[in-house]
Amino acid sequence: MNSLLVRNIHTLVTMNTGREEIKNAALLVHDGVIAQVGRAVDLPTMAETVLDLKGRYLVMPGLVNTHHHFYQTLTRAIPAAQNADLFGWLKTLYPIWARLTAEGVRASAQMCAAELILSGCTTASDHLYIFPNDATLDDEIRAVQEMGLRFHPSRGSMSVGETLGGLPPDSVVENESVILRDSRRLIEAWHDNSRYSMTRMTLAPCSPFSVSPALMRESAALARSYAGVRLHTHLAETKPDVEYSLATFGKTPGDYAESVGWLGSDVWHAHCVWVDDDAITQFARTGTGVAHCPCSNMRLASGFAPVRKMRQAGVPLGLGTDGAASNDATNLFHEARQAFLSARVRDLDAAAMTAREALEIATLGGARVLGRDDIGSLVPGMAADFICVDLDRPELTGAHHDPVAALVLCDVGSVDYSFINGRRVVDEGRLTTAEVPRLVETVNRLAAAMVQA
Repeated sequence: MNSLLVRNIHTLVTMNTGREEIKNAALLVHDGVIAQVGRAVDLPTMAETVLDLKGRYLVMPGLVNTHHHFYQTLTRAIPAAQNADLFGWLKTLYPIWARLTAEGVRASAQMCAAELILSGCTTASDHLYIFPNDATLDDEIRAVQEMGLRFHPSRGSMSVGETLGGLPPDSVVENESVILRDSRRLIEAWHDNSRYSMTRMTLAPCSPFSVSPALMRESAALARSYAGVRLHTHLAETKPDVEYSLATFGKTPGDYAESVGWLGSDVWHAHCVWVDDDAITQFARTGTGVAHCPCSNMRLASGFAPVRKMRQAGVPLGLGTDGAASNDATNLFHEARQAFLSARVRDLDAAAMTAREALEIATLGGARVLGRDDIGSLVPGMAADFICVDLDRPELTGAHHDPVAALVLCDVGSVDYSFINGRRVVDEGRLTTAEVPRLVETVNRLAAAMVQA
């Protein structure tokens, strides 16, 4: 049995049912699964591998990213899109994204996974919905598997181009029969619904303004014919998004989702900034989840999602960074901080969200949204996905009164150690699964060629 002991932990954040935070703690892992958690004096002192944190580090569950577009790492900070709202931003970037290649998919996926892992993420969902040239979702899946990130890839799609009244140009949409055939192929090739799985598939028609109701219904039926395959899309991100839904379908976004079978505990929607109270009630009743992406929503001036209402109603809620072209960062600690701050600003109430609630959304909340009961907390039987943060770093100086809240109130740009499925993927701040300088050079080269073409 492969065993790992992490000992002399300053503070261990369990996220268990009692939300215990243990001082002077230790954590024992057997074969990638947590075996024991508790006070250091109550745990064994030896294992095959021992990491002594010398009373300086906080340990917590790894963060869970429920919405991203990895390929957009190639198109950050595009000048013409910097001051545009969602629809203008998309119109500017669609022609550039049409130049995406398999090499670009692979490189951007690895760069994005590296950025996520280094900043504390251990599980991520990605929404790839554009497949021009030789690009495939298989390229992304293989690339991320090499990085060691627990991954929920989404077979996204766009099928309604401009000539049919959609937003994307016809050059980047696909035939719906091709989409469904490829979706089935990908599920059968890659989906693993077993406990502690490192790869689980999602079907993700892009948005109401880029796919047909028929594709939404057929994708839902296809996903539900396989155990554990989930459904994801964008919904009610902006006011024009809502207006499109009313004008095109004669329904609010929530009612539209219901009409095409997109409510349920196997579904989560990104953004939901402009969902109404009826939709919140529908989501809570059916267990439909939401990926909250505060940085992107502010960057595109989309608005503030009604997070407090959703939480009070019981809507499953996780965090997403959103794409690297609309954030333009890929750091879930930053996202947790912005979720915490924007909830208070939206409601003009300093009690609208606590720091610990923000961390809960970033861990347990994301796990629930992705349908996982094996990640998000550090208790026996859960996957050994955890991160370690040095409390003696300058950013956390003077914050030892409450180091857990300090993770949100202060600035945590990166982690010192990260373990995913018991594997050490960050060691003393260094990524162990790839050469970051090589990734940076490759992505910069491809990004320049893609934009300047």
